[in-house]
Amino acid sequence: MSAPERSLRADARRNRESVIDAASELFARRGDNVQMEEIATRAGLGVGTLYRHFADKRALRAAIIGRRFEAMTSLARAAEELADPWAAFESLLLGYLESAEPDVAFRLAILGPEEAAWDDIVAQKTAFAAIVERIVQRAVDAGLLRADFRPDDFVLITRGAMANMSGTADWRRHVTLQLEGIRVPER
Repeated sequence: MSAPERSLRADARRNRESVIDAASELFARRGDNVQMEEIATRAGLGVGTLYRHFADKRALRAAIIGRRFEAMTSLARAAEELADPWAAFESLLLGYLESAEPDVAFRLAILGPEEAAWDDIVAQKTAFAAIVERIVQRAVDAGLLRADFRPDDFVLITRGAMANMSGTADWRRHVTLQLEGIRVPER
């Protein structure tokens, strides 16, 4: 939970969460065509309450991403505990994508045409990125992951897989091909 959330009164925190839940559901169904008034109605709140928490859709998308990053950070911590560096990397990658698959609103927020308000979720993004960096470095140092693989490449793979989660594409095959291309062959 971010610092602004912790300082909110319980009712304000519930309202904020209701707005994020409503926005997630509506964005997942209809994409970015959803209006702020619709989100407020779905959350059972007035539009003024929505705007007290989120100035615009960009801030709302950041909150959706921030919530997912908090969950992903817990997943990353568990992957980091695995003794085998490759298992840790693969567990993180697949866990991240499996978690993102049913969360259409998160995928739209990440892949959408408008840049997210990353300034609003610096703490969540930083915590997750630090663990990804450690897991990647450990796999590289162990000689299991290509020496030129960088944490930014993790982002490229996840975005590519998320782009293939809609329609008939098989994102798992996409990731398998990616993993086969980045894993150092056994000697």
